[in-house]
Amino acid sequence: MTALASIENQNITALMRDMGINAREASLKLAQVPSEPKTAALKIAARKLRENADIILAANARDMEAGRAKGLTPALLDRLALDPARIESMASGVEAVANLADPVGRELARWSPERNGLDIARVSVPLGVIGIIYESRPNVTADAGAMCIKSGNAAILRGGSESFNSSRAIFDCMLAGILDAGLPEHALQMIPVTDRAAVGEMLKLSDYIDVIVPRGGKSLISRITDESRIPLFKHLEGLCHTYIHTSADQSKVVDIVVNAKMRRTGICGATETILIDQAVADDLLPKIAAALADKGCELRGDASAQKADNRILPATDEDWVTEYLDAIVSIKVINGVDEAVNHINTYGSHHTDAILAEDADATAIFLNGIDSGIVIVNASTQFADGGEFGMGAEIGISTGKLHARGPVGVEQLTSYKYIVRGTGQTRP
Repeated sequence: MTALASIENQNITALMRDMGINAREASLKLAQVPSEPKTAALKIAARKLRENADIILAANARDMEAGRAKGLTPALLDRLALDPARIESMASGVEAVANLADPVGRELARWSPERNGLDIARVSVPLGVIGIIYESRPNVTADAGAMCIKSGNAAILRGGSESFNSSRAIFDCMLAGILDAGLPEHALQMIPVTDRAAVGEMLKLSDYIDVIVPRGGKSLISRITDESRIPLFKHLEGLCHTYIHTSADQSKVVDIVVNAKMRRTGICGATETILIDQAVADDLLPKIAAALADKGCELRGDASAQKADNRILPATDEDWVTEYLDAIVSIKVINGVDEAVNHINTYGSHHTDAILAEDADATAIFLNGIDSGIVIVNASTQFADGGEFGMGAEIGISTGKLHARGPVGVEQLTSYKYIVRGTGQTRP
């Protein structure tokens, strides 16, 4: 019997409880580690990723072969696929996180109330133990692991079964960095089974895990939301919009829209719906439709949009609420920024939405009215990324409003405590 088969036959409940206990103990130690060893661990891990690129690619080839046999969509296969450039991007991302300022121990505020003369400071601290549940994208193993270590948090990773081999090979590199730098062994753990029961048991570990970060499709998010006894940083679907206002600079529109949709169709920041003002639709929509169609994008639109190009198929009500994650886009012709705001707030996922406009008043209405974690002016929605925000990387894009919203970087993986210093005061 192989080691993995032996683990698969273990009691899943006991396995997950042991991982939770180990993570909690590691988190208490890691919270006291100064910046230098954490930085060293990540730089070593980045080196290990580069040195073991062939091993990672071989593991990914096994996952890709299994994914094709399983009938994964092209978008999911794109998320799963690794190549030398993507491995280098992972390693560079880990180094970028390593070079960030330590988010732990920052003095966020300090004051002394007149009534008691106490010296009160609010200081950043790690959250503790973070559970990350993700599908398809093996690079999350490196990104999430690096960010948790940098922010002084222990982490339990649960990658998707389709990326098991790739994620495990990446995890081995991350763990090597942790051990070589002398950090606690269980500061980073990966669930060693593909049994979905492990997720259910993980969601019960409220005594050990402080927050769960889910990254995946609707079914995964729904399950975790329903079952979790632990607070969540929700990373819901990226039903992103690009709205073209009457005042948009027409020389920029086509390039921005094509990039927003087609740069990578399988990421959460890809535009899924284009809204365009009636006043400029006759001039701009044929150009946009032609450029997208030339890139292999399927076009679906309302009756007004279909007049622009005979390749635009009729859109249904379902299209306005669909995250395609594929070379498909829906198009709606509207009348003004108020209608755009209403459509996005009604049908969107509160992830990322963009306006292309030169009119300051319209832009202000859009920025103030859109209820999303990221709102963009005159740029592609594909900039919805922690690395592009200068945060080194991200553990996800939070579409919730409690604690963290938008890209969740190392600073968002901290909480705070109050440190109160006195000189002998007693309370009357």
